[in-house]
Amino acid sequence: MEAAALKVLFFDIGGVLLTNGWGRDSRKLAAEQFGLDYDEVNEIHNFIFNVYEIGSIDLDEYLDTVIFNHPRDFTREDFKEFMFSRSKELPDTLAWLKQWKKDCGFRIISINNEGKELNDYRVKKFKLHEVFDAFVSSCEVNMRKPDPGIFKLAMGIAQALPQQCVYFDDRIMFANAAQKLGIRSYQHTSFESTQKILEELKKEKSN
Repeated sequence: MEAAALKVLFFDIGGVLLTNGWGRDSRKLAAEQFGLDYDEVNEIHNFIFNVYEIGSIDLDEYLDTVIFNHPRDFTREDFKEFMFSRSKELPDTLAWLKQWKKDCGFRIISINNEGKELNDYRVKKFKLHEVFDAFVSSCEVNMRKPDPGIFKLAMGIAQALPQQCVYFDDRIMFANAAQKLGIRSYQHTSFESTQKILEELKKEKSN
């Protein structure tokens, strides 16, 4: 029975603890503020962003392809500052989780899709080391969700079996991808619902 005891909680970051780093809403706002053709930007973004998220190109190369493929009347640094500014803490969950982590008895590890510069900024800015024991970020492991490999790698890092793990993600597709591997998975829909599940998991672990 001990082999199947709960050990590890895996969490997505964007949409659960923080806003998405560079989501559709942010790109639409950038188009408005910087006078960009949103449809053109979005089409190129969709071709190249996965390559950025798995660490094959850096942020400057992404921007060269998507934004600075035309002469612009704003600087690269202005645009980067805007991108970083779109990362904000979502209400309740992160602050509560930092406290809950102190005596929950679980290791907590992120599994998140994010480009390196945005990922590094978010970890430092929001002190995510206070929550996570390790980060399995797409930019560092050269895989992105829903690739089953990223979940398998996370379990290998944690030295945990699927039945010893629980995963939270705001996107049902990613939760389902983890579920297919035998990881108990939940779609994060609100702070209250996730808080309730976590408290139940804590009780389950202590029994």
